[in-house]
Amino acid sequence: MALSVKIVLIDFHTHTTASDGALQPSEMIERALARNIELLAITDHDTVAGYQAAADYYTHKSSSMRLLSGVEFSCRWSGTTIHVLGLDMDVAAPVMREGLARLDRARRERGIKIAQRLEKQGFPGALEGARAEAGTSQLGRPHFATWMVEQGHVADHSQAFDRYLGQGKIGDVKAFWPGLAEVTEWIVAAGGVAILAHPLKYRFTRMKLRRLVIDFAAAGGAAIELLSGRQSPDQTGQLARLATELELEVSLGSDFHRDAPYAAQLGVELPPLDGLRGVWERFATSSPAPGA
Repeated sequence: MALSVKIVLIDFHTHTTASDGALQPSEMIERALARNIELLAITDHDTVAGYQAAADYYTHKSSSMRLLSGVEFSCRWSGTTIHVLGLDMDVAAPVMREGLARLDRARRERGIKIAQRLEKQGFPGALEGARAEAGTSQLGRPHFATWMVEQGHVADHSQAFDRYLGQGKIGDVKAFWPGLAEVTEWIVAAGGVAILAHPLKYRFTRMKLRRLVIDFAAAGGAAIELLSGRQSPDQTGQLARLATELELEVSLGSDFHRDAPYAAQLGVELPPLDGLRGVWERFATSSPAPGA
């Protein structure tokens, strides 16, 4: 008789309607419980509103799942927008409240700049339209994309980003973000763990990516995402070698925003680590890691 092996799922990179995700915080909790996820972090862009709403909802649930505070911070490094995940922070710490307030102002200022650029391209009303799409969520480029689709300016979100909002396009406004080192220091000062999100998404050369990770670690960064959404085994291997070389922990996240045909679903299975240390080992779980 074959022995059954329990699959342990965690997820340290998720988004709700508090930023650019499709699920309400309560729906995210229900989805995670249905998936039997053991460790979950809500990491909306530059806000803890999604985490706080999820935590309030989860208080009334009976489950062994552990919910961690989280944010996906926007910052700058070498002229590029970089995302750093803050995990298990004291969200009430003064440094965190001040940092998030600064990022909220930056997002509003960036939104104005994006709208001005789009209007010069013949798309008037972009700011009002994007704000209406965002509602109480943090204003971001996906809200501009949704507005552009609804107005018939582009066929879909992909076209909006490919032509106007993606990296290097007119709507890619970076100047308002604080620096990588500063954001990383906020996370550490608030008692959290700083994780470099989706390192391969920046499309750096290996040498430039290595410089980024070195600077991140020097500022207090603890880990890089080993898995983020869907990626190939070769990409995972590249990141594992980088983490080993620079003696960093690794993290796992789906980068879940919504259900879509080619998107990763919520929850990531713990992989064999081959000598690496998972950031999840900092947090108590009811099950051992594979191979333990």
